[in-house]
Amino acid sequence: MNHHSNQTDGSEGVSRRRFLAATGATGVAMTTAGCGGGGSGGPIEITMDGEWEGVQDTIVQSLRDDGGLSEDVEVEILPGDFETGARRSEFTSALDAGRGSPDIFMMDSGWTIPFIVRDQLVNLEGELSSETLDYVRNDYLEAAVQTASDPETGDLYGLPIFPGYPVMHYRKDLVEDAGYDPEGENWATEPLTWSEFAEVAADVWEANDDLDYGFTTQADSYEGTSCCTFNETMTSWGGAYFGDHENLFGPVGDRPITVNEQPLHDTIRMMRSFIAGPDAEYAHPDFPQISTSDLVEFTEEDAREPFTGGNAAFMRNWPYAINYNLGEVEDVDPPFDPEDYAVMPLPYGVEEGEGSHAGTGGSSHALGGWHLTINPNSDRLEESVQVLEAFANEDVMLTVFGELGNLPPDPSVTEQATEEQVGPIARFLDTLSVAGQNTVPRPVTTVWPDESPRIFKQVNAAYRAEKSPEQAMADLESGLQEIEGSQ
Repeated sequence: MNHHSNQTDGSEGVSRRRFLAATGATGVAMTTAGCGGGGSGGPIEITMDGEWEGVQDTIVQSLRDDGGLSEDVEVEILPGDFETGARRSEFTSALDAGRGSPDIFMMDSGWTIPFIVRDQLVNLEGELSSETLDYVRNDYLEAAVQTASDPETGDLYGLPIFPGYPVMHYRKDLVEDAGYDPEGENWATEPLTWSEFAEVAADVWEANDDLDYGFTTQADSYEGTSCCTFNETMTSWGGAYFGDHENLFGPVGDRPITVNEQPLHDTIRMMRSFIAGPDAEYAHPDFPQISTSDLVEFTEEDAREPFTGGNAAFMRNWPYAINYNLGEVEDVDPPFDPEDYAVMPLPYGVEEGEGSHAGTGGSSHALGGWHLTINPNSDRLEESVQVLEAFANEDVMLTVFGELGNLPPDPSVTEQATEEQVGPIARFLDTLSVAGQNTVPRPVTTVWPDESPRIFKQVNAAYRAEKSPEQAMADLESGLQEIEGSQ
């Protein structure tokens, strides 16, 4: 099922593999970090998530076998900071200093556009083959491509390498022991309300004294809260940052600011109840406690480790966590049977279409994901382009999906994947499909890097009860008005 090796290059009438071989396309051999690099003749350096290092041999083999690449070019994977804001700072420093290393950046879809608008990345329009450009435009997830393109010209500056949308991970054995029937009630594809979810989580936590948490998620004062966990939860309650979703990508300065509204207050109050109980200050009286105040300091791995370690019943997290929870990651051995682990779509506050703004309500999943972009200071442009070409391949996507749990940027590849191709993560494709159909992007514009910290600081302060939900959202409203008005 290799899209590219079956597709012909229009004028030549030869397969992509033979076409690249005939035009001298160069291959990829990923070496471990710490060797050479940067100058002509050294390895192409890519800064990616550290977990890519552990599976680089398998991925390299796929890039060669499936991408049709030779072994002429080495690639060194440099592990970037797992936390997205820190990664952005690393890349900003490299570009501001004019450094040629790394040659290729793996950039968060939430902050690629500001780099594009500042003209700090290579425009891929004249570099990638027309075949690859067509494939990306026609078959990749449209929202992902949008966040890798110049908002004015539409030119492509990044190759989406994987989108992300979260799911609710849970312990099916503990849920069934508490008297619930997730399979009979089709939890895999039919979302629960937040009220139903919280009741289940509270019952399971109460019945299992050894669990540290009924539920874990990410609520630290960081990008992941503003872009993702708060964004998707308030959307499920019918709220929005900038009114109707047609305003997500602008126009900056000419769109309503809608943060100081009831759905956002309710979202914060619900989270207060989850971490401190319904009697706590600023808590929502209708929701039970299902976690602890630890959540206000949790990012992705902080939320994952207790769950994988058997100390949480439910967890909101990205698909990368699936392979950890199945025991498919080296040196990770969950204390529960993989058959007792399951996922479901995220819960919702109000029905889809019944929110305060168009596009809100219903089960909502933040659209995350990452792109490969090329450093304009690199002296290895041609080789760097070949690396991107190699990743634009269905079988390479399947390899990445199976090894890392990272979703293919071409949704049809996800939908058709088999357990033989990608391993046990294939058991959860029905849930991933529902999540993918119910995504909410972050409002990525040139000012999002300024707006995001305002959002996560105010939300986190409200989660900590340092401010009432109303005061925090009023302060956020004035902060966003200041940014939007200065454009």
